[in-house]
Amino acid sequence: MSPALKKIAPLGVILVGSLALGGCATKGFVREQVATVNQRVDALETKLQTTDSTAQQALAEAQSASGQAQNNAQRIEQLNGRVDGVEQRMQEAQRKRARN
Repeated sequence: MSPALKKIAPLGVILVGSLALGGCATKGFVREQVATVNQRVDALETKLQTTDSTAQQALAEAQSASGQAQNNAQRIEQLNGRVDGVEQRMQEAQRKRARN
């Protein structure tokens, strides 16, 4: 081995070793980080369930209101027909009185 290589070899071994060992995370560190993320995910899941429940309730109420509005529209149409009939009878009665 050349003298220059003998001087560089230990430096290379130290460099490679420090890079290899420096990039490893301990199990404890990983567990700690995962636990933090899991807590956030659990909190978001709870909020999502609450939001979904509220949205489902609002949808049910909106559908109920829509059905009631349709029923009311039908009743109004029926009443309009009856009012029109009454108005026609009143006009006919007034015409008959005007002739006499």
